[in-house]
Amino acid sequence: MGLLKRQVWLNFLTLLPATGLTMLTIAVAFLRFYDEQDFGFLELVSQPRIWSNRLTVAALVVALVNFSVEWNRRNRETNRLAEEEQRKTEEEQRSAEEERQRLEERERATRRAAIQNRWILLQTRHQLTPTESTRAALEDFLLFLQEYGE
Repeated sequence: MGLLKRQVWLNFLTLLPATGLTMLTIAVAFLRFYDEQDFGFLELVSQPRIWSNRLTVAALVVALVNFSVEWNRRNRETNRLAEEEQRKTEEEQRSAEEERQRLEERERATRRAAIQNRWILLQTRHQLTPTESTRAALEDFLLFLQEYGE
């Protein structure tokens, strides 16, 4: 709730420079182009030209503040988008790495199963027909297992 209130105030404060600039521009134009004959309450302003100049300077300052606020907002937005893209890229890389590891494990399991099946076949052949060729094949296979550690 506190973050929401803070965000509402920040949104309101970011509107102030643009609104202030508009109001100052209207006031400058009003003081420059109208006099007491057009509007009676302008008699209250003793030197409208000087006040118009002051408001013009204030409008320039507010325009600079508005530019700074917009610059900051756009930088924050760009940064947020870049961070989001980076998180997405990292997630994709992580999932690709996990998929690669699963494929490697599946490949290893397939190789182990093929070796185990070959061993069972050789044992069965030797038990059914104990010839010299099946004995040699079993010995070769045992050497293979010793060499590769499977």
